[in-house]
Amino acid sequence: MVQTELHGWRSVQGRGPDGAIDSDERVTVLRPVVEQSVDGARSLGDRYWLEVRRASRGLLRARRTADGLELRLLGRGPAVLRFGRPETALGEGEVSCRYPILGGLLARRPGGTISLSQTAGDEPQLRAAVTGFVPRLGLRPGLPDWSGALYDRLQRRAHVAISRRYFRRLIDEAQP
Repeated sequence: MVQTELHGWRSVQGRGPDGAIDSDERVTVLRPVVEQSVDGARSLGDRYWLEVRRASRGLLRARRTADGLELRLLGRGPAVLRFGRPETALGEGEVSCRYPILGGLLARRPGGTISLSQTAGDEPQLRAAVTGFVPRLGLRPGLPDWSGALYDRLQRRAHVAISRRYFRRLIDEAQP
């Protein structure tokens, strides 16, 4: 894979009083990388989970279930994270694939989403956003600040690295 430079790279994180995480990674692209269709939206989701597997060197594997998708270590054992069925959306110049977070070992409770999207227009963007996710390793009321640092050093760092790889691969594969 070519190491594409990520133009307009931005990564922002916020944390609510209950420990819920909002994380938004995005990059500007020269042109859209998937078509403006349900298939394009699905492709954003499918390719993200493929990048999770690649980035973890196969340690984390997405497995489709009747309820959605599960990330498991080596495809076995308990789910590290569980997601609902993908929800695709097409809007004015935007295509997205969103997964509700249902739980798993890394979630303190069900809730939140991960959304993979692409906007068109003068400055098309790719985006990977996590909203309302409450990590098990995150900051909790009554616990020292280091509990939040565990999330920042492990899960957040992994999510940002995977997002960067995901964006690069989408851009590289879309180049003529």
